[in-house]
Amino acid sequence: MTPAQALRHPNFAMGRVVTTNSATLVNKGLEVIEAHLLFDLPFSAIDVVVHPQQMIHSMVEFVDGSTIAQAGPPRMLVPIALGLSWPDRLPDVDVGIDWTQAASWEFLPLDDDAFPAVRLARQVGEAGGTHPAVYNAANEVCVDAFHDGTIGFLDIVDTVAAVVEAHATTGAGDAASVEGVLEADAWARARAAEILKSV
Repeated sequence: MTPAQALRHPNFAMGRVVTTNSATLVNKGLEVIEAHLLFDLPFSAIDVVVHPQQMIHSMVEFVDGSTIAQAGPPRMLVPIALGLSWPDRLPDVDVGIDWTQAASWEFLPLDDDAFPAVRLARQVGEAGGTHPAVYNAANEVCVDAFHDGTIGFLDIVDTVAAVVEAHATTGAGDAASVEGVLEADAWARARAAEILKSV
């Protein structure tokens, strides 16, 4: 995959890093960690499915077996507006779904072998501490290297995994302070750059 192909997202224009993260599914890995932290859910209660049409943005399954889904156009207008106006909802932010039009929505299982970034995110989320910061920082360095043409697409997650593995033995940074998280971030960026010299 080339950088131009990685940026050819069918529905969103999100900039270089986030769009590339959508291609590797690093973004989904980060969202799994976010869901764990925001809703105090165990990782075992968080699933990822592939939904190519991107009309369903989240689903919550209740103990009685029913599911409530949040559906909307495949754009970020409503999430951004809701983030700015919470707990209120702003009028006319986006056009609603036309339920009178025939449409098919697919939901497919995630292929962990093709997209190892999500499995890796679960591992760093379970490890806690500064591991998520290391995952994110190493990924940003790798995405830049990919778009600069110095590494291939598959090298992104492989390198992030190598940085995360090295972090498990060094434990740079302390998650109890902003300074500690920034220390882990800086360490991960330096370690990723060092690894990339040999790729």
